[in-house]
Amino acid sequence: QGQLVESGGGSVQAGGSLRLPCAASAYFRSNYCMGWFRQAPGQEREGGAHIHSVGVTTYADSVEGRFTISIDNNKNTLYLQMNSLQPEDTAMYYCAASFGLTSGTCYTVHSAGTYAYWGQGTQVTVSS
Repeated sequence: QGQLVESGGGSVQAGGSLRLPCAASAYFRSNYCMGWFRQAPGQEREGGAHIHSVGVTTYADSVEGRFTISIDNNKNTLYLQMNSLQPEDTAMYYCAASFGLTSGTCYTVHSAGTYAYWGQGTQVTVSS
């Protein structure tokens, strides 16, 4: 069964940085489509960033220029580097994955939030 496990969450002051790893289990394949989402209490889930195996990445306007999505294929691990964190970045962060998709379909899946696999989430809290 596929499994994604996020870690790296915690509390940080405004202006600080965190890096969130998301470890994929042995089912991970080279033709990947993976993304990071976040959800704050009382708010809708937001798709922060996504990456496709051909190298395409996209970012939400709210995180563009501050967050970087990357992947270590040798470790089957997705990362989200978050810099210049602000209180409005406080949320539960989730990673998600699907495999065997074209880059275009991957973008559609990310936009709709319809990935096949999801992690359990890791909490990020930013204080002012």
